[in-house]
Amino acid sequence: MRFIDREEVSRRLTYEMCIPIVRQAMIALSRGETKQLLRSIIPLSDGRLFGIMPGALGAGAPFGAKLISVFHENSARGMQSHQGLVILFEPESGAPVCAVHAGELTAIRTAAASAVATDALARKDSHCLALLGTGEQAQTHARAISKVRALESIVVWGRSPARAQAFADRMSAELNLPVVTAAAVREAVAAADIVCTLTSASEPILRGAWVRPGTHLNLVGSGYAGPTEVDNDLVVRSRFIADSREGVLEQGAEFLRAKAAGLIGDEHVVAEIGQVLAGEIDGRRSVDEITVYKSLGHVVQDLATAWALYSEA
Repeated sequence: MRFIDREEVSRRLTYEMCIPIVRQAMIALSRGETKQLLRSIIPLSDGRLFGIMPGALGAGAPFGAKLISVFHENSARGMQSHQGLVILFEPESGAPVCAVHAGELTAIRTAAASAVATDALARKDSHCLALLGTGEQAQTHARAISKVRALESIVVWGRSPARAQAFADRMSAELNLPVVTAAAVREAVAAADIVCTLTSASEPILRGAWVRPGTHLNLVGSGYAGPTEVDNDLVVRSRFIADSREGVLEQGAEFLRAKAAGLIGDEHVVAEIGQVLAGEIDGRRSVDEITVYKSLGHVVQDLATAWALYSEA
């Protein structure tokens, strides 16, 4: 049985490799070609979770599960907030053949999924990216979004001005782009064409009134029912697209909050991103439309990328 550690995932799983893999996985998910159960989440204590995500890439295809812990305070310690393993089983004998470092895989494939959605939903002339959050996902999203749009500038906001400035300095040097900080969320999104929410906020930090027409947003930070990063107004005003309809109807916090307030119904989830990618449902319909991609993350993304690493080794 093989183990693919963090260093190998980081070295081999490039965005050029990961983005098309995730794209095809989401199309397959929406077509019903893959199999998965809703993730099971066990709250351990405040800010600490344990998740179990089983799935299969299809009949006669690899299958497995992701076991993942989420400890939000790890970011302040210089550690990954997501820790765990993706376990792969080969389809002929059902034997486990590989364990992959889930923290690094999650960091890269989550950003790759946002890049896939951004490529499908953001205006083609989008050039300013706003990142709300300064952690690992902010880094990977800056790298991934720059692969699908010709960015000219990045604005970052974080609760710690010092960490935000350190992030800006580091990413500006890496991407050879102007990366500046904003003192407030409203300031960060004022001129943004693309916004990624990447925080552990429990209550909305972003209001719909601050988002200008034509913006595309990737809502990423909240991965289960409860914590919400954006207000109801933004959800109501947007063309709301899910990674998985079933997942968002059960665990999409921002959607569920607006629904509980009586402002929207289930039909507000107009499509899954896989349906948009397959050309079955329109994504963006006008230059002024606000589009939202709600990212929960799904095990088919993990299995597809992990299997590619294993089989191509």
